[in-house]
Amino acid sequence: MRSIWKGALTFGLVNVPVKVYSATEDHDVPLHQVHHEDGGRIRYQRVCEIDGQPVEYADIDRAYVEDGQTIVLTKDDLASLPAEKSREIDVVEFVPSEQVDLLTLDKAYYLEPDSKSPKAYVLLRKTLEQTDRTAIVRFTLRQKTRLAALRVRGDVLVLQTLLWSDEVREAAFPALDEDVRISKKELEMSAALVESYSSDFDPEEFVDEYQKELRTLIDAKIEAGEGFDAAETFGDEGKPEKGGEVIDLMEALRASVERTKAARKGGKVAAADAEDAEDATEDEDADDEKPASKKKSSATKKAAAKKAAPKKRAG
Repeated sequence: MRSIWKGALTFGLVNVPVKVYSATEDHDVPLHQVHHEDGGRIRYQRVCEIDGQPVEYADIDRAYVEDGQTIVLTKDDLASLPAEKSREIDVVEFVPSEQVDLLTLDKAYYLEPDSKSPKAYVLLRKTLEQTDRTAIVRFTLRQKTRLAALRVRGDVLVLQTLLWSDEVREAAFPALDEDVRISKKELEMSAALVESYSSDFDPEEFVDEYQKELRTLIDAKIEAGEGFDAAETFGDEGKPEKGGEVIDLMEALRASVERTKAARKGGKVAAADAEDAEDATEDEDADDEKPASKKKSSATKKAAAKKAAPKKRAG
C-alpha cells in the first residue's frame, strides 16, 4: 500500500497528522480491446478537433461550456482555488453513527498516524468508540471538496466519502403510494422465511463467480492452444503510448463501496464492510496489470474450452 494523500485531521485545537490510503482494490481480470479480424490491440488517442493532431496529457486543460461560450480553466487556475491548497481534514461535527445513511457512503480510505507519537490518533479512535459517534469531516482530494464520515474499524480510523445530498435521487415511484393490505398471516410467514435465512454475515464466504468463470475460460483457451504472442497484438508495453503522458500521482480508485453492518457491544463498534462496484473516472488511460493466477483442473479447463467453441482467427 502507498499513501495517496498526506495531511492532518483537525478538530478544535487537536491536530492529528495522518497518511491516507485506499482501503479497497479491484481484482477483476484485466481485459483489453482487440480487433476481431486480426487480434490487433485497439488504442485511443486524445485528438484536438480543430487541428486533428494528438495532444499530450500535459497540454490538456479543462473547460466549461455555458450559453455557447467555452470557459477554459488551466491547471494554474484550478491550483489557485483555496480548497485545493488545504491539507487538512476538518471535523465539522460528531453525529450518532446510525444517522449516517448507508446510501450516501462512497469510497473508503484508511488513515495511518503520521507522527512520532500516535497518542492523539488513539485518543480520537477510543473517543469515537466509547461515544458511538461518527465524525463528519470536510477535505479536498483530486481537486474536489469532499464530505466524509470518519469512523472506527478495528484499530484503524476509516474515512469514507459521502455523496452530497443533491446527488441522492428521490425514490418517487407511483407504486409506493398504493394502499397495499398485508395480512397478519402473510407477515408471519414472511418473517419465518427471513428467519430461515438468518445468519451472521461473513464477507469471505462470498466470491465473484463471474471473475472465477472468466479465469477458467481463459485458462481453458490457453490450454487449447489459442494463445498468441502478446507483443504482436499489445505492442511493447515498456514504451510510453503515443498521444498522452500517463500521470498517476494518486492511485486510481476503482469501484468499491463498503457497506456497514454494525454490532455494538460494550460501547465498541465492529464494522463489517461489503464491496459495491463503481466505475473509475480518471482522465489517464492507465492499464493496470493485476495478478490473477488460480490453478484449475485439466478436466475442467477442457470442458470449458469445448463449451466456449472458439472461433478460428483470420489470417
